[in-house]
Amino acid sequence: MMKLKYLPILVLLYLVPSVCLAGPIDKIAELIKQGNAHELSKYFAASIDITVLENTNVYSKTQAELILEKFFKENKPHTVTVLHRVNSSTTYNYSVLLLATDKGKYRVSYTMKEVEKEMVVIELRIETEKT
Repeated sequence: MMKLKYLPILVLLYLVPSVCLAGPIDKIAELIKQGNAHELSKYFAASIDITVLENTNVYSKTQAELILEKFFKENKPHTVTVLHRVNSSTTYNYSVLLLATDKGKYRVSYTMKEVEKEMVVIELRIETEKT
């Protein structure tokens, strides 16, 4: 009986670090799920390589925000699933997501790099999901 008394505390202590330590990959994934281009752009490098479907170019932070804002208006996000992540380096992260929207499914990949002691997105690709 005494052992069960402490079980909720142990479960809580186990789960708290995973919630509090959400890394940059998870933050970006959550902003993509929300379709929040403005907050997402705060994580962009000064210039960012963006591919949205067939259009590829290097854009400024502001231009990239406008491009993503248009994409999210046309494709309302519903769910995001992290398919792959590389976060073993403190200066480089890479992630692949599956984004389900009201218009279809997309594969989103992004590369983050440490610039001036801050992780920023240097490349973002949104492609139609190949089934």
